[in-house]
Amino acid sequence: MKAALLALTFSFFVFPFDFQPGRVEVLKSTAGLPPHVVGLFRDPIGFKQIANGDYYVFDRRGHTVYRVDPSGANATKLVQIGAEEGRLIEPSAFDVANNGTFAVADGPNGRERISIFSPAGGWTTGFFLPGRGVSRVVLGSLTLSGVGTLSYNGRSLLMSHPETGWLITEYGSAGTPIRSIGQLRKTGHEPDRDLHLAWNAGIPIAAADGGFFFVFMAGAPAFRKYDGKGELIYERIIQGREIDPLVAAIPDRWPRRAAGELPMVSPLVRTAAVDRSGRLWVSFVIPYSYVFDPAGEKIRTVQFRGAGIVAPSSLSFNDNGRVLVTPGCYEFAAQ
Repeated sequence: MKAALLALTFSFFVFPFDFQPGRVEVLKSTAGLPPHVVGLFRDPIGFKQIANGDYYVFDRRGHTVYRVDPSGANATKLVQIGAEEGRLIEPSAFDVANNGTFAVADGPNGRERISIFSPAGGWTTGFFLPGRGVSRVVLGSLTLSGVGTLSYNGRSLLMSHPETGWLITEYGSAGTPIRSIGQLRKTGHEPDRDLHLAWNAGIPIAAADGGFFFVFMAGAPAFRKYDGKGELIYERIIQGREIDPLVAAIPDRWPRRAAGELPMVSPLVRTAAVDRSGRLWVSFVIPYSYVFDPAGEKIRTVQFRGAGIVAPSSLSFNDNGRVLVTPGCYEFAAQ
């Protein structure tokens, strides 16, 4: 029986296993933001390009959102640090719609807040989620669950809120819940509510066909596909020799905790995104990514090489079908 440590830390570049990958495609960076611009960012974990060519960069540690012009040469701060309305404090998640409006989750005074901004960075609306923020899945100092993940299309937001009893909750821009999607999976840890919820935290992604993907971040690696009505189409277990050591290291026994203490659950999945062809890209806490076709079958194993091998902290796809990756703000040909 394997016991979990309450404090377990992963690094993006040093791993406790000797990974021997199988057939892996190495994608080499074809473009990206220039070094003098990337040097402005302390911890970029969001990097997207919208229809007019502008780039948006979410700098978590800098509590800042930047807009970079299509040439990549000029960066403008749109939102800066602060606890008041229209600013960011302890931000955890970001997404930008194709019209340039963007949403950011942050945590003033320990409360989970969602703010929506215009393309120029002006605050337009926002709301607080009920209760206090709970970090269920943590990678180092970074929260990856709850409002650590969100998807925003300019009209509504998708978030992972397993404490509601559902995998995905869709909110209107004013904070009104619209619907809930996806029953929680069985984990074998149902008597331990906090652990059970942590193993049901994940990444909700809107698909181009009107449906949704949900990628589980911790526990047994898997993802689900739902149609536009929220009905389950399929569930797939994620397997591969690159992640076998991580899966083998998942604890099946957890130590007793004091009242009110949460289990420190570390993820296997770091980020995920869907490309223009409907393929799902899943990146792990080790520097490998798997690509799945629209039917959910694994078709590729890839690594990203910029100045060195990159373990993506975010993935996105522009209108040209190229994949944008942080850290480093690189651009790669996805084909």
